[in-house]
Amino acid sequence: MPALIACLTREPFVFPSLGPTIYLALATPQAPAASPRRVVVGHAISAVSGYLALTVTGLTRAAPDLTHTDARRALAVIIALALTTGGMLLTDASHPPGGATTLIVALGILRTPSHLLILLVAVVTTTATLAALNRVYRRAARPVA
Repeated sequence: MPALIACLTREPFVFPSLGPTIYLALATPQAPAASPRRVVVGHAISAVSGYLALTVTGLTRAAPDLTHTDARRALAVIIALALTTGGMLLTDASHPPGGATTLIVALGILRTPSHLLILLVAVVTTTATLAALNRVYRRAARPVA
């Protein structure tokens, strides 16, 4: 669903950490980290943590540069990962792909409030789609009596 929305809107509804989220939900839907609450809350914590790190380091307007990491960008990554880990542990919302989301934001790949909103809408849309698919699959996979 998010890929179709991305094509239609030309907005970043598809980003790298959605891949592991989708795999986790489809391959191990009963895993705690695949629960819809943990997926949504985990990515939300990750996005906010990454943005807070960008704000603290003064990088909200800096273009991403993945080839020349300076001290401020390294600090943003450290802060983002620490906040993400702490936030997920405190809320019991551990979702490992969120670690990639916080890096996507802390590295400046998605760095504007509108991009973060799009990211969260993509996570919610993906989560709802995956939950529906898993419900259909479980019903279809039950043995016929």
